[in-house]
Amino acid sequence: MSDVSRFPVVELEDLPDDLRERVGAIAEKSGFVPNIFRALGHRPAELRAFLDYHDALMERTDGLTKAERELVVVATSGANHCTYCVVAHGAILRIRANDPELADRVSSNPWQVELDERGRAIVDLALALAQDSALFGEGDLEAARDAGLTEDEIWDVGAITALFAMSNRLAHLTALRPNAEFFLLGRVPR
Repeated sequence: MSDVSRFPVVELEDLPDDLRERVGAIAEKSGFVPNIFRALGHRPAELRAFLDYHDALMERTDGLTKAERELVVVATSGANHCTYCVVAHGAILRIRANDPELADRVSSNPWQVELDERGRAIVDLALALAQDSALFGEGDLEAARDAGLTEDEIWDVGAITALFAMSNRLAHLTALRPNAEFFLLGRVPR
């Protein structure tokens, strides 16, 4: 086992050209290559699919804000006990919400963290789907609608929850370790 994953990892320079360019742009922006890309890189087709779906959900400019999208990731990843995603997306949430405490509070106890009505509805909807999806139903949807979420936003919450359920399980499978850099990002308010 490497210090990153139970499975082989690939360095940026060893990725196929298209992925090297795509992951390289992320590394240039963040200052490091997130370990998820190194771990998934040994299966390039899967890394491409992951990035495509991730970007389709997380980079949208309408509906949920980028901070709200990260709120879903952190709440559900905490409920799924996924250290990698809590640490990595916690850093992103701290930055996008400009709040050095929110990610830690949401990941450790999403049911008790103080959120506005919209944020509470987003987290509650995501957790209802993440925790016992067989019990998910109309009551969960109605509560989200009553809080003002649109059908499109409800879909986004569900799709992000589903994508990160997969991501959380891949992180567990691989024993994926977060990059040290993630732990400090966004700790000081801007």
